[in-house]
Amino acid sequence: MKRPWEADHSAGFKRRLGKTAAELGDSRTTQDCPELWELDNGDVAVIGRDAIDAYADRLPPGVRVGVDERLVIIPGNMLVAAKPDIADA
Repeated sequence: MKRPWEADHSAGFKRRLGKTAAELGDSRTTQDCPELWELDNGDVAVIGRDAIDAYADRLPPGVRVGVDERLVIIPGNMLVAAKPDIADA
């Protein structure tokens, strides 16, 4: 059965959303993650710390992480910094 949405792995990186982790003081170097990126197809790529093992046994009711998915954590200030770059609904 086909999923209603599938990641398009051919999509390219269009623009960073918000500021880099280094700009926000969440990284010692410019080589570390996390990052938020808009892809050229409108989807969003999130680079963060893989936390599936830490959260797998305590996900809220109804929340599932598929075998091909990961739960990642990014600093809250990174999402706040990206708000101006994210269109309102």
